[in-house]
Amino acid sequence: MPAEQLRETAEAIVDNIERVIEGKPAIVRLALAVLLAEGHLLIEDVPGVGKTKLAKALARSIDCSVRRIQFTPDLLPSDVTGVSVYNQETRDFEFKPGAVFANLVVGDEINRASPKTQSALLECMEERQVTVDGTTFRLQRPFMVIATQNPIEMEGTYPLPEAQRDRFTARIAMGYPSADAELTMLDLHGAGDPLDELSPVSDADTIRRLIATVRRVHVSEALKQYAVDIVATTRQSPDLRLGASPRAGLQLLRTARAVAALEGRDYVTPDDLQALVVPVLAHRVIPTPEAQLARRTTDAIVADLVRRIPVPGARAGDRRGDWQG
Repeated sequence: MPAEQLRETAEAIVDNIERVIEGKPAIVRLALAVLLAEGHLLIEDVPGVGKTKLAKALARSIDCSVRRIQFTPDLLPSDVTGVSVYNQETRDFEFKPGAVFANLVVGDEINRASPKTQSALLECMEERQVTVDGTTFRLQRPFMVIATQNPIEMEGTYPLPEAQRDRFTARIAMGYPSADAELTMLDLHGAGDPLDELSPVSDADTIRRLIATVRRVHVSEALKQYAVDIVATTRQSPDLRLGASPRAGLQLLRTARAVAALEGRDYVTPDDLQALVVPVLAHRVIPTPEAQLARRTTDAIVADLVRRIPVPGARAGDRRGDWQG
């Protein structure tokens, strides 16, 4: 797909979502970038700020199959992946697909399910497949998990383990809207839900073409080294007892490609990587007890680490602009 057509399609999707989500253009664009990077999104914030509505608006805008899972303590892994049921007529077992057999899976309050049920998502998020009773079933493309969780109310919740968090490409917080955006929301949402009137502006085939185009966005060797340096620095920080994984570096580059494509470029810049460091890396690292006592968040720690790393083009002996290849 030509770069200009990609940008026009992406802008149409963003504009459509913003009919429902007021005053959050950066959040909406990042959610779309994660989709085009073939990743998964974790939305973590207090109740009532539009976490689930953002996920539903994205799903309706691209006319893909959508399944919503309300995670509760009694939810079983088979409710997520599916189960084999004995058919008395055929005298054989039939597979009944679970909720993950959709293009977009919206997992509401994912930290309310037990760790056993949470782990049912591990295989499908990483390998785009589900294995039940020794049989492997491929999932649809595109495939994306958008999960929400409330970080404030911890009673009756099960915090996501490191392996689960690492499979989410990015973590975002919606935040409260500005006063003007909240006033507009009262006018638009007061009489009804605009989500009910939202029509698709794209489809699954177009999204697959967008993803294929994003994969071809150029990343120079200097920027690849920059990404490696960023990830390696988190493993050496005295404020972190667990740094970012190699998967984090891969997803940082993939998301940067998507962000560049959304801006109409066929190459990635250092600014693309720097803008994504906190949403892509901060949820994967674990602070030391000393950093927690000092009330230093992982967002602040990761952002501070990146500021210390020389940017490509600013290194000694480098030619300015070498990140363009």
